[in-house]
Amino acid sequence: MKTCHQFDTVRAEYEREIGFMLAHSERHAGRPAAKSSAKHAASAKQRMARALNSHVGRCPECG
Repeated sequence: MKTCHQFDTVRAEYEREIGFMLAHSERHAGRPAAKSSAKHAASAKQRMARALNSHVGRCPECG
């Protein structure tokens, strides 16, 4: 599937945010902060999927 520049930008921003949260979770393993960060990363993955699906539905270049 061919995607536009905006799709790639949105995906990269979400993946960067998720990477930071997962790295924080690994650094603080065994602490409540790690569990919270892992939960936030999981919800960010869901938000990313929702945002990208809606983008593909609206974008003439991606659809």
